Amino acid sequence: MTQFSLTPSQTVGPFFAYALTPADYQFSPLVGNDLVTADTEETPIRIQGKVLDGEGAPVTDAMIEIWQADGNGIYAQPGSNKKFLGFGRCETKDGVFSFRTVRPGPATGPDGRQMAPHINVGIFARGLLLRLFTRIYFNGEPLNETDPILSLVPQEARRTLIARRSGDSSGEPVYIFDIHLQGENETAFFEA
Repeated sequence: MTQFSLTPSQTVGPFFAYALTPADYQFSPLVGNDLVTADTEETPIRIQGKVLDGEGAPVTDAMIEIWQADGNGIYAQPGSNKKFLGFGRCETKDGVFSFRTVRPGPATGPDGRQMAPHINVGIFARGLLLRLFTRIYFNGEPLNETDPILSLVPQEARRTLIARRSGDSSGEPVYIFDIHLQGENETAFFEA
């Protein structure tokens, strides 16, 4: 009788970054950190932040993905919305990431309830077996109070999901959203 042993658990990485981000992937200029097209009708915004480890040090080799609704709360479907891409990817440089996008509108959830404007986020990094999922909500948004997902997050952790406005850059509003992988300020993450 043959006995099989389980493969020991291992962490992912270091990443082989070729073809993961636009700087490395020449065949798909659409997968980048700029989701705004020449036809986008909404005012662009910038989401900027850092990915930090449990000690507060920058994670220099993470990759962040975002996907979101447009300003009308409509998610892009293949071939449906050429005015806004709805999906982007950015690698961290010295722990820093940045996206140029639009502020999403309220989307309708699967239960028919209106969700607060939010951006879905996936994080890949060395040391993670699976990617992490979180959301970016916007400071001062009235629908945050009734959002069906945000209301599931314990009150003390909700602050980790709120981007704060920090002025403008070239006439575009800038929102700051840092991702803490561990520690006292750990970002609230969701199961897939």
